[in-house]
Amino acid sequence: MFNLQLLDAKALLEQYAQGQRSFMGSSLEFIDLSEYCLNGINLAHSKLMSSNLAQVSLRAANLTDASLYKTMMWRADLRQARLMETHLEQASLVRANLSDSNCERASLHKADLRLADFRSTNLTGANLTGANLSYANLTGANLTGAKLSQAHLSHAIVSHANWSDTIFQTIDWTQVETSLTNLNPAIWRDLVMVDGSTSAVPAVTRSPR
Repeated sequence: MFNLQLLDAKALLEQYAQGQRSFMGSSLEFIDLSEYCLNGINLAHSKLMSSNLAQVSLRAANLTDASLYKTMMWRADLRQARLMETHLEQASLVRANLSDSNCERASLHKADLRLADFRSTNLTGANLTGANLSYANLTGANLTGAKLSQAHLSHAIVSHANWSDTIFQTIDWTQVETSLTNLNPAIWRDLVMVDGSTSAVPAVTRSPR
């Protein structure tokens, strides 16, 4: 449990400029921090719902278990950030850079992730149900055990991604830059294929060792 510390943008920016980096458990709903550089900041367990973080730099930031529901994060720099169990439901991360970040068990339910950069990102156990990943770059991402039911992956780049035990159900897979053989042993159901048709694919299970 954290006693939330109420802060406004001015107070946070002043303290950050003075060298303060730990703002764990802060209450920052509806705050506007767009275009600021906050690299290395610790906002774990903080509440930033419906805030404006467009084009903010949060490289190597700690956002573990932070609440970012419906937050605007267009073109945000989240490289090497810690986003474990972070709540990003319905957040807008269009063109955001999350490469090399840790999004293990993060909730990105219905998030707008178009053109986002997830290269070498850890998305193990992440909830991407209903997320829009159109044109996203998932090269080398780890999606082990992730949930992508009803997600949009049209035109996404997914080469060398790890799909072990990933759950696909009723997803848009149009013009995805990969071979379907790379998905084994993911669980497939009702994929919209490259030609636009719908295909019910039997679940794929690992062979017993």
